[in-house]
Amino acid sequence: MTTASIFNNLIRGEDGAWSTVYGPFVLRCALQPVFRRLSPKVLDIHSFQGLVRAERNGEPFAPAHFFPLVEPNDLPEIESLLRTIHILNAGLLHRKRAMALVSFNPALYPDPTRLRVEFDRIRLAAHSGGMEPDRIICDISGASGIELPRLARHVERLREAGFRVSLTDHGAGDTDIERVRTLRPDFVRLDGDWVRDYMHNSAGFALLRVVVRQLSEHGTETILERLEEMWQVDLCEELGVSLMQGYALARPEIAPTNFNAEYPEIILPLAERDVDLPIAAQSAPPTAGHAAVKTPSQRAAPVFGKRRS
Repeated sequence: MTTASIFNNLIRGEDGAWSTVYGPFVLRCALQPVFRRLSPKVLDIHSFQGLVRAERNGEPFAPAHFFPLVEPNDLPEIESLLRTIHILNAGLLHRKRAMALVSFNPALYPDPTRLRVEFDRIRLAAHSGGMEPDRIICDISGASGIELPRLARHVERLREAGFRVSLTDHGAGDTDIERVRTLRPDFVRLDGDWVRDYMHNSAGFALLRVVVRQLSEHGTETILERLEEMWQVDLCEELGVSLMQGYALARPEIAPTNFNAEYPEIILPLAERDVDLPIAAQSAPPTAGHAAVKTPSQRAAPVFGKRRS
């Protein structure tokens, strides 16, 4: 598969969603929201993470089994193509400020020329999806074998291209903190398994609070992922974490999604804003409808897309 030909494999379905193919596989896009807590009772979609859903002969095929079957020389183009369909499908939702969170493995693009080509592709996908480059979050993956100075150069180039940067699978080790000090990412996604383990006891919870505070001191926002229970969502508020993702809030949906109907984009009056919103969003008319998460706890469930009166 050549670099020039891979984008010829983009497919637009009758439902408007974008997908692609690789050999016998159909590769579809699933999106999962990352929510921002605007106030104790109000959540809004901050970004959509793009996730691949592979099929072979009409049957689901696990991504963990698909990627080892990709020819090594095809990996950069496959990652590029998947980024493209994720951004295009996120753009189909026409949200005014929600971002697209897409995987970016810098080890696949060691050549500066190839990297510039890839940046142009990302910007073109964003433009086609109606998004500015700063609404694209490149989630650094596969970076464990890259020396920190070299990784820092990749991050700087991503920023120069106008994109935002997140680091994935962050922990509490000294090397994790050093990476944040050096790279200063916009976001850090805390490892879900690690977070769940530490949420279950007071000592672990105290450590999580320290990690979140350290990240904030370096200008980095924390995303807690794989939240599966509402009590975990509640604890995020106590931790000072406003960005959350997991089945407790919303499961991934294959594009085209129903997220606009389920979680309308919230419009807050100027006097009640808890986050900086674009001017266009501030003056837009209110959005009708809301969806509440059902929870057995006595606390009020979060409201999506509308302030609770």
